[in-house]
Formats: sequence, C-alpha cells, structure tokens
Amino acid sequence: MNRSIWSDNAFPKVGIRPVIDGRRRGVRESLEAQTMNMARSAAKLISENLKYPDGSPVQCVISDTNIGGCAEAAACEAKFRKENVGASLTVTPCWCYGTETMDADPLTPKAVWGFNGTERPGAVYLAAMLAGYAQKGFPTYGIYGREVQDRTDTTIPADVREKLLRFVKGGLATAMMRGKSYLSVGTSSMGIAGSFVDVNFFQDYLGMRNENVDMCEIERRVSEGIYDAAEFEKAMAWTKKYCAEGKDLNKRSLQKSRAAKDADWQYVVKMAMIVRDLMVGNPVLAQMGFGEEALGRNALAAGFQGQRQWTDHWPNGDFAEAMLNSSFDWNGIRSPYIVATENDSLNGVCMLLMYLLTSRAQIFADVRTYWSPESVKRVTGKRVTGVNANGFIHLLNSGAATLDACGRQREKGKPTMKPFWEISQREADACLKATSWEPADVEYFRGGGFSSSFVSEGGMPMTMTRIGMVKGQGPVLQIAEGWSTELPADVHKTLMDRTNPTWPCTWFVPRLTGHGAFRDVYSVMNNWIANHGAISYGHIGADLITLASMLRIPVAMSNVPEEDLFRPHAWGMFGVDDPIGADYRACKNFGPLYG
Repeated sequence: MNRSIWSDNAFPKVGIRPVIDGRRRGVRESLEAQTMNMARSAAKLISENLKYPDGSPVQCVISDTNIGGCAEAAACEAKFRKENVGASLTVTPCWCYGTETMDADPLTPKAVWGFNGTERPGAVYLAAMLAGYAQKGFPTYGIYGREVQDRTDTTIPADVREKLLRFVKGGLATAMMRGKSYLSVGTSSMGIAGSFVDVNFFQDYLGMRNENVDMCEIERRVSEGIYDAAEFEKAMAWTKKYCAEGKDLNKRSLQKSRAAKDADWQYVVKMAMIVRDLMVGNPVLAQMGFGEEALGRNALAAGFQGQRQWTDHWPNGDFAEAMLNSSFDWNGIRSPYIVATENDSLNGVCMLLMYLLTSRAQIFADVRTYWSPESVKRVTGKRVTGVNANGFIHLLNSGAATLDACGRQREKGKPTMKPFWEISQREADACLKATSWEPADVEYFRGGGFSSSFVSEGGMPMTMTRIGMVKGQGPVLQIAEGWSTELPADVHKTLMDRTNPTWPCTWFVPRLTGHGAFRDVYSVMNNWIANHGAISYGHIGADLITLASMLRIPVAMSNVPEEDLFRPHAWGMFGVDDPIGADYRACKNFGPLYG
C-alpha cells in the first residue's frame, strides 16, 4: 500500500496578485498587459522549478484581474480561499495604492516583487507596501532586482528568481503543516526533553494538532490481526530477500535462538505497517471491519517512544522507523514518512521542515562524538588529513536513520539522496544491499529486534539542524551546513568499535567560518543544543532561515553566509547591522504565526 497523508489532503497552491495603478483613462490601460505578464512569468517560474512532495508541479492561481483597489483585492482573496492558496505573491511594475491593494489575510505568508524599472518604478510601491505591512503587523518578504530592466523585458533576473523560489518553498511548507497532526506513539523517552511534546509549540508556531496513542496499540493490532495480512506476506517475502541479517555481536549467553529471531522479524515488519496505518490510515482495514482504525490520525510526522518501556520487553522500533523514513519498501519506491526516534518531537519537526523544503528522506541521528585530529591519532595511530584535518563529528543512532543516507544513489556519478520520483530501482536496491540488519544490542534493547547498519558515503553536502525550547524565549533553531566524509577503513573500524558498530554511521564535517560557533569543529559540537540532530541532503540553510522567520522561530547559530539571508523586510527595522539579534527581536515582537 503506497499511501501517504496526501492521499486525503489537497496540496496548497501559490496565489499570485498582479497589482496595478488604478487610475483609468490611460494610466491603468497602459500597464494592464505588463502587470499580468509579470504574474504569468512568476507562475511559470514556480511551476517549472518546484514540486510538491508527490513529485507533481506546484500549482499557481492568478487573480482574475489586475488589482487596482480594495474591491478587486477582495475578489482575489475570495478566489484564493476557494482555490486553497497557502502563500501569496504580489507583483507589480508600477506605483499602486498601498493598503488598498494589500493582501490582508494574517495567516498567509506574503511576498511582494517590485519590478526594478524606470517608467513607473515598482520599487516605489514595494517600499510603500512593505511599510504598510509592517505597520499592520504582517511581516512580508520584499523582492527587488539589483539591475534595472526595460519595461518590455519579461525575464526574471537570477537574484529575483532565487528569492521568489525561496519564499515559495517556505510558504508552501508552512501551509502544508497547517491542520495536520504530529502523532506520538508513546510519550517521553528516558527523560529526553524533546519527547515531552509541547502542544502549544505545535499549535502556535506550526498550526498543527497533536495526536497520541499508547504503544500498547501496536501490540493490540498485532494480537488481534488489525493489519493487511496479504501485505504482511508480501512484506515478509521482500524483507527476507532484501534485508540481510548481520552478525549477532551479543554475548553468546544473551543471543536469541533462530526461532526467536524469526519471530522478531515478523513482529518488526508488522510494527512498520501498523505505525504507517496509525499515521495515514489504510482503507483495507475498513474492509476488514475496522472502520475507526482505517482512518489514521492525519499525521504528517510521528514519533515512537520505544525506550525503555517498550524495548525492555518487545522488539525495538529500529526497523519500523528506518523503513518508514526511507524512500522505498516492499511496495516499491514511494515518498518517505517522517518518524522520530524516541518520540523526540523537536527533532521530528526539524526532519519535517527539511522534508517539506526538499521532498527528500531525512536522517535522524545522535550528535554523538567530536573527534579531534589529536584524539584520532592517539586512538588509531593515524593522522587524518584533507577535509578531516580539523576533526569531524560522529552522527550515530540506533538503526533508525533513513536507508537513503548510505549515499548509494547517484547524480552525475556522485553520492546523493534524491526525491523519491528520481530514484531508480537499481539505486533503491543498492541502498538495501549496503545495509545489514544486526540483531539488536540487548544491553540497550532487552526485547531484541534489529538495527540497520551502514556507513554513509563521503562528499554529500548536508545540512544539520535542531530546534530547542528555552523557557522564557520559546523555540530557537540551529543550523550547520557541511559534508559527509569518509575515513580510512581501519580508522573507521577502530572508532566504530569504541561505540556501537551495529548502528548506521555518518561522519560529518561542518563548514567553518573562523568565528563564533563555527570557528572550529569542536565549537560546533560544543554549542549544539540537544543530543539529536536532523540531517538533510543539500545545503539548504538559507531556505530553512526563510522558513523559520515565517514561523517566528529565531536562528541562534548558523554558518549560512549573511548575503544569503532572506527574511521579512520588517526584520531590518530591528537592527540591520545585527541580523541575529534582529531575528530574535522581530520574532518576539510579531509573535508565533498562530499564537
């Protein structure tokens, strides 16, 4: 069953508002075609370059007429409500009437593109409009090209293009979260702060609901057969063929029998199916007479507590989490789900934000160890060089990382993690072949189970992020762009043997700036806000910062170049020369988007 949350939910669209000087008898008439052409050019750019999480092109809705005043603005707003518009882009080549033509919906992310021309400068309207939005408390993104264009030029300059697409990606991510659920399967895990789910954060900042089920619901559905039996047989045959069992590294006295391991395999496959069904539902269950269970929880993301109340007795959640987070399973290549280990909801949110920006599977990992060059030399007798010369961070967790992270997908011969619609069957098979499933370390997981084990290929650009909650402040975001890296085989083995060689491993080198938290690799690790990190393929820090400002979450730590920052124009009124401080002050002033 290749089913996702979008099986029952329509994707939000981008609304484009061409705004015009309303004076008739010559002025408006001379601008009608140019203004509408700007809107059409923007729509074409967006639809040709951005896709929804199912791989289909992003859809745009253009106002039926150019907007010269409040009556046409109201008609446009009514159309946008009917068309499920989630982000609003206003475009104009000329002076218009500011607050009479503005988009007044307080919940819709907004941007204004003012054409840099000389005949009837759009920059004048842009400045007036941004001032109006700031005064009314609607933070809005201003887009203005660096170079002057001719009135007849319908092309979109590169700098305008970059900001348009960055705004739309963030705006749609915001809209796609609204009204969806985060599903907690279980509650808090081992005192991890992020697994104490803050419902006010989800409601006020993300516009999401919180759903909760006890972990015993999994056992109930297993015991009572509340799953698709035909799919289970298919899944088991696929698992036996493609999920190679690794070496059991437990003490012989603690190892499970072959029969017990076979029973664990059946259980963990059922767990994967059941957690998915809890998230998005399954029509087959209705046919079986389980109408309530068939509906699911409309969950865009979920978390599984696991440790310790579950894993002290039942097989761990590593297989379920890893397979759901991956872009393929027994039903073929499909969109990944977002499932957080240990119900760390804040890490799950970070995975969700990056997934909505990229449509790629996301990595969940412990930010586990900083290895200095000196420590590596002491432990292995080898000195690391090249990209590893300043040390590296070990990203490691108990088997729940997406299998895509092994890096066996290819783009121009280099390792990558692709959106699912670009993944070939050969690439999916290569990821499975690169992964072994080790019997769980029973010192951690007394109930058994299996943990995925692989090593990420080096050279993949990556962005690691984390949201932390600070009393009195609220949520804050950290971002570290860098690369996966590789170690000599003997060095890798020595370092892995010191921790847990049965878990998936990514060696990570952040990009250093020479100052602050990024003056060296140690400082990145030392300033990280929590024990977990969410990691995405690609350097997407700038996109994350734009999205964070839409959600009113300040960014505490980032190695994104300052010239790539794109936040609402009003942020400059809180201190142009202090972008981090301005971000905190602006987010505090405007408050959470839904709060």
